[in-house]
Amino acid sequence: MAQPQQAQPPKHFPVSWDQFHRDARALVWRLASAGPFQAIVCVTRGGLVPAAIVARELNIRLIETVCVASYSHTTQGQLKVLKGVADSIVAIGGGRGKGVLIVDDLVDTGKTAKVVREVLPEAHFATVYAKPMGRPMVDTFITEVSQDTWIFFPWDTGLAFQPPIHGSDS
Repeated sequence: MAQPQQAQPPKHFPVSWDQFHRDARALVWRLASAGPFQAIVCVTRGGLVPAAIVARELNIRLIETVCVASYSHTTQGQLKVLKGVADSIVAIGGGRGKGVLIVDDLVDTGKTAKVVREVLPEAHFATVYAKPMGRPMVDTFITEVSQDTWIFFPWDTGLAFQPPIHGSDS
């Protein structure tokens, strides 16, 4: 989620637990006709929460993780696969991922999605949110936000004052 250098601060998009749950369920409605899926691979850590919601709603019990590190707080660095996908999941669909659903919270630049897609090229990739650079890497998403928007997910935030978008006149 690296933000481009610009004169004005990036846009902020805070997401509440309620909103995230509604958006994840909306994703499920879109995915319902895209299956059937035999397994979910969630991209950790951001994909854990939406994957749990999707798994519940689609009654999928076989859930795997792929662990990719690319961010240090708000700066995207080199990608590092910390844990790959189990061979038994890769073997689904003839070893190309057909019948596997990949779930993440957000596709930003598409770099993480590209790494996961290389392992499961025929899997269906779904994210709750998408930015323009990464959007071509996913099959299904709910909300597109601009590339210069930073999404504050509910698991990363607490209740705090939010300054007005246009600043203050005082």
